[in-house]
Amino acid sequence: MEFSIVVFIIVTQQTQHDIIGNEVEIILNVEKLYPPLLRRPACQPSPRAREALEVYIKELMDLGVLGKVGNNEQVEVTTPFIINWNNGKSRMIGEFRALNTYTIPDRYPIPRIHETLTQLSQAKFITSMDSLKGFQQNSLTDNAKKLLTIIVHCGIYEYLRMPFGIKNAPSNYQRMMNTIVPEELSEG
Repeated sequence: MEFSIVVFIIVTQQTQHDIIGNEVEIILNVEKLYPPLLRRPACQPSPRAREALEVYIKELMDLGVLGKVGNNEQVEVTTPFIINWNNGKSRMIGEFRALNTYTIPDRYPIPRIHETLTQLSQAKFITSMDSLKGFQQNSLTDNAKKLLTIIVHCGIYEYLRMPFGIKNAPSNYQRMMNTIVPEELSEG
């Protein structure tokens, strides 16, 4: 009997890495100009959300996911908000719905769940891998950074890494995974 062994190294340090060839670009529909709808003032969060935002901003700056924008820079901004889950945890999400309506879709193929389940039904062994802040392993182009700027009560920040909530994030993430582990993904 033959077995194939696949070893995954799990990164436990909270660091970000550049994956060559996977810089994320956001291309806006040229028929529509950059809309005033995307320019928003800082919202007034509740005291609890304000505290959570400060924690997340610091964490993301420490990880190199966010960078502070200078005071005199002309920027297009959106506001982040806090999502609270039933288990008491929360996450900061950017309000990118308006930007997403002007973003040209990336049609890179995403695996369909029924195809994945069919592949898994033939497997003798199943291994899972969790990538630390997976979407945020993708770096952004300078243009994308300008479009992914958030404003909060404590300042203006730009994303340096792909955030959750942008239209083409799943396609970009799948492209990155196909670049890093193509054989493992195709073997099923």
